[in-house]
Amino acid sequence: MTQETGGFAALGLHANILSALTAVGYEEPSPIQYQAIPVILSGQDMIGQAQTGTGKTAAFALPILSKIDPAKREPQALILAPTRELALQVATAFETYSKQMPGLNVVAVYGGAPMGPQLKAIRQGAQVIVATPGRLVDHLRRDEKVLSTIQYLVLDEADEMLKLGFMDDLEVIFEAMPKSRQSVLFSATLPHSIRAIAEKHLRDPQHIKIAAKTQTVSRIEQAHLMIHADQKTNAVLRLLEVEEFDALIAFVRTKQATLDLAAALEAKGYKAAALNGDIAQNQRERVIESLKDGRLDIVVATDVAARGIDVPRITHVFNVDMPYDPESYVHRIGRTGRAGRDGRALLLVTPRERRMLQVIERVTGQKVGEVKLPNGQQVLDARIKKLTNGLAPLVGDAEVSHGELLDRLTADIGCSPRALAAALLKKVTNGQPLDLASVEREQPLVPGAGGAPRERRERDGERSSERSDPRERRAPMPLGEGRARCRTALGARDGIAAKNLLGAILNEGGLAREAIGRIQIRESFSLVELPEDGLDGLLSKLKDTRVAGKPLKLRRYRED
Repeated sequence: MTQETGGFAALGLHANILSALTAVGYEEPSPIQYQAIPVILSGQDMIGQAQTGTGKTAAFALPILSKIDPAKREPQALILAPTRELALQVATAFETYSKQMPGLNVVAVYGGAPMGPQLKAIRQGAQVIVATPGRLVDHLRRDEKVLSTIQYLVLDEADEMLKLGFMDDLEVIFEAMPKSRQSVLFSATLPHSIRAIAEKHLRDPQHIKIAAKTQTVSRIEQAHLMIHADQKTNAVLRLLEVEEFDALIAFVRTKQATLDLAAALEAKGYKAAALNGDIAQNQRERVIESLKDGRLDIVVATDVAARGIDVPRITHVFNVDMPYDPESYVHRIGRTGRAGRDGRALLLVTPRERRMLQVIERVTGQKVGEVKLPNGQQVLDARIKKLTNGLAPLVGDAEVSHGELLDRLTADIGCSPRALAAALLKKVTNGQPLDLASVEREQPLVPGAGGAPRERRERDGERSSERSDPRERRAPMPLGEGRARCRTALGARDGIAAKNLLGAILNEGGLAREAIGRIQIRESFSLVELPEDGLDGLLSKLKDTRVAGKPLKLRRYRED
């Protein structure tokens, strides 16, 4: 057993949890984990004051999983999170840590998704519920006994929950659970409202405070690219056209993604291979050796499979999928910039992952600047440069060594040396002309997070606006009976989709799905149909709501 695993083992965690930690490559516990895990295992209520990025999810997930009984098919732990994104992130963490616990199930409960499957999973005995308060209250209205067996409660980012106006929902949830439960509260700050909750609902809690530790990564140039999830492979292929790299690791989250991306790279002529948990150890060693000696240039890997890779020729790290936490990000990009060399790390960010990008910047203490997707002209210039670099070393003595052959070929073919050179270039480039039109035909434009093709924005030198985008000039659809149309300044350029607005309004407005009418997403704003009856009260209830980290600010839309 390694010293790192011993560090977790000394905290008293269940053996199956320790096995899962070893599988995902966790090393020494963070300060919040060292202090919080023994307290939670002891059964004592706790207040944890810690920023996102300090390892707090594992600090409550690991001890709670160690105490849960998978044989009991009933909800035992409830984790409340302020947003859908955080709820999904926490649920994924619980699933990862419980992989060695057969029979344990986790259900994520949040707005914007059908209620039926969520309630069914709870009734079928999912032991861990990770929920946003608004949607959980909706379930309690249908079944007031949903939380009657909860033994462990965690309020994650409690200060954010109160900022979003969930105080009344929290009181409903507290009343629906047994008084004998163990309660844990995590919050970056402890304003009076949080202290009031603790005094009312926690029993003699122990207070733990951890300051976020800044992690710096020297000699590594960091940048991010905003991209839609379904355009990642296309974006990677285009980035590789212009990035001058020696060797590269591309990180993805799943085993299947390693195979898919590696296949796409090989099809484009790159020397690439996948590395995931299903790869046998001897094959893994061959892949790493091939990367070291130049037989491979790109490895597509999951975090676990890449553990321990130390190849000095790695100049680039592509984070194709966002890591689950800042520590994983630091470990990933640390694969480059070794042996005194400079490195470059690129992070692909989807609209809903903006928040994690901000967390990474805060934890590392470094700004991760934005880069644009290379346009057709940049790709063309890069291809011509590669061709030039390949031919330049051959020019020196070519006329001496191949001059006679040149004369014979031009005579036999009956062409000029220029025509022969052009024919040879055509062969070298596989018959593809190196011009802008052909490059743009073969590489479709990839939309950025703003919804409009990045290349078009770069070429025009301006962003889309209501005045220039024809979608903005469309007349609103006819209004449904008994409904009022409302407007928000959030639109496609903010990474907003209809399901984001629907989920936020369902979560925090307390409406049934059928009460919300059409949702129209435009480039710089969106329109939502809501019930005319009680609209002013509803808008007041939604006044502090945020979507994708930005204020919703929903207002009645005047169509005149």
